[in-house]
Formats: sequence, structure tokens, C-alpha cells
Amino acid sequence: MKRIWDISSPLHPGSPVFPGDTTYSQEWTTNIGPDCPVNVSAMTLSPHVGSHADAPLHYDPQGDPIGALDLLPYLGPCRVIHAIGCGPLVEWLHLAHALHDLPPRLLVRTYERMPVDRWDPGLSAFAAATLERLADLGVLLVGIDTASIDPAESKTLPSHQMIRQRGLRVLENLVLDAVPEGDYELIALPLKLMLADASPVRAILRELHDHP
Repeated sequence: MKRIWDISSPLHPGSPVFPGDTTYSQEWTTNIGPDCPVNVSAMTLSPHVGSHADAPLHYDPQGDPIGALDLLPYLGPCRVIHAIGCGPLVEWLHLAHALHDLPPRLLVRTYERMPVDRWDPGLSAFAAATLERLADLGVLLVGIDTASIDPAESKTLPSHQMIRQRGLRVLENLVLDAVPEGDYELIALPLKLMLADASPVRAILRELHDHP
């Protein structure tokens, strides 16, 4: 059997969001009782709460919504690289030790323990130049265990603009605390939301080889 790592953030009313974004809320519209056989709820949330995939529409007014994107980047071989405590930006030097024979998907761990219960204004982000060099190596998707690939206070979003220019896909708010460096199969499919700028994902990593 292949071991599975669940790298998704939990979603509930206490899940942190980017300041000003819509928090998760849920109410029950029907409850099991004498006149109703089922529980049904209604949810309100930003599609950027928890582990999610950004669509080009998020950072490009003419960009595609998440439901229109090819699923290929979100499924297949990937590498997890640790850059724990790297500081404000993930630079090339933080990744260089593990970039040999790189598969087309790369996830970066920056936290010793990802803060699933609070907003972190000092989050680590990607340097735009790092993303450009990864694109040159054939990377299709990058992921990170922070809430953004750009610094929280950035207004120009250079890394988002770089993935727009190079056609990369991105996952944010992954939980990589328990995942060793190495190669895995990534499965992190976004929902087919035809008007949305992002989608929650249930992201997992799976071992590449079976074990008895």
C-alpha cells in the first residue's frame, strides 16, 4: 500500500483568512427530525480560505476562472523541498540543494509548524526570480505552506504576476509539517467553479511506490 499525507488545512469558522477576506461560516438550513430525513447546511466563505488553488482571474482581470483550467498541473509527480525559517522570501539558494531532476510540481515548506489557527503577517513568500527560474526548468505548479506566494503587505504582487506571465499554477496554505523532503504524487484538484477566482482543494501526497 502507498502511504498518504493529508496536506490540507482544516476549514471551520476559526480558520484564518487574509485580513478583510470573507471568513468561513455555516448554518443549518434543515435538520433531521419528524418532518425531514436529512441535515443540510449552507456555507459562506472566500475560496482562498484554507488550502486552495488560485486561478489566473485572481490576479489578471482577463484571466481564466478556476473551473476553466486544465487539471494536469494539479495531479502527478511532485517534490517537497524544505526551506524552513528562510525569511521573507524563498530564494533560489533555499531550494538549490534539492533541484536535481525536478518533477513538474514543487511544494515548499517554510514553517516548522504551519499556523492553521491564526493569520501570520510575517509569512514567507516566493521571490519572483525564483519562480521564473523554476518555470525555466519546466515546473507547471508551485505550492507553499503560507497564505500567499507574495508578501502579505505587497500591493504589486510580483510573484503572482510572474506566474501569470509564465503560466504556472499555484497552491497556497498547504500543511507540510509532517512531510519529509522528497518525491511524491500530488493530488489537489480544484472544484469546477466556472466564475470563481480560486477554489478550495483537498490536497494529498501519496508515496510513489507500493509497500507490503
